Amino acid sequence: MKVTNNKIGPNPAAVDTAKTGKADASKGALNSDKAGAMAKNAAAVGAGNVNVSERAQMMAKAKEIASKTTVDEAKVARLQKMIDEGKYKVDAQAVADRLVDEHLNIPD
Repeated sequence: MKVTNNKIGPNPAAVDTAKTGKADASKGALNSDKAGAMAKNAAAVGAGNVNVSERAQMMAKAKEIASKTTVDEAKVARLQKMIDEGKYKVDAQAVADRLVDEHLNIPD
């Protein structure tokens, strides 16, 4: 999401002083008011805190773990050979039990 600081209406600096009837002396006051407002905004921006939910922290940890590239090439080759030869058997009951156990351990 892109956040922009677009203001609605004319730019105060671009308004013609002849049309508004303000004297040049008021420009100094306007600039000092701007500087004060900018200083307050800068202080407010630096003082912000971010609270990340437990679920978001878990997602970040899962993403970190998934990004690691640790592949046991020997194990992959051994399993691929077993699959090709038809010797690799899957215990469906054990897989289902493990899926249920893992699902029950995940906090909502």
